[in-house]
Amino acid sequence: MDRQGTAVGATRLSSTPLPGIGVRYDMTTRQNRRLSVVAHRDGNRTLNAYQKEDPDACALSVRLTAEESAALIDALMPAHHSPNLLSTTDLGLVAERIELSTLSYWNGRVLGDTRMRTETGASIVAVLRRAEAIPSPAPDFRLAGGDILIVIGTREGVEAAAAILGRE
Repeated sequence: MDRQGTAVGATRLSSTPLPGIGVRYDMTTRQNRRLSVVAHRDGNRTLNAYQKEDPDACALSVRLTAEESAALIDALMPAHHSPNLLSTTDLGLVAERIELSTLSYWNGRVLGDTRMRTETGASIVAVLRRAEAIPSPAPDFRLAGGDILIVIGTREGVEAAAAILGRE
């Protein structure tokens, strides 16, 4: 599944950045039911289910804490099915995708100039650029508008990283 919503089987998932809020993920099920999840920057999630006869009318909206979201994820996909995944909530860490705006101060500048790890304690562990993934970008890696940065750290560190990267 790519960021643009390429279908996997009969399921289609798309994502929409919500500046200052987080990211909304939309899915239409095989039974043509529309669901969405808003991944808030504070770690909370909002799960929405829409009416079958009117896919724009919300039938259910539930706000979940990070812990409740983790419990729901565990119920949907128990941890024993994916033993190599990092359980960030148990370790007090979060991983988040942050899109670099084309208007960002950092567009065209090198990663080391952000002083990200020094200033926030958060690390940029990968960059997604178009159809390419760049793992462990070096300090001389040149950032570009539209890059999706995979940032890991404490919730506070990741939020501080998002603020730095959002600088225009």
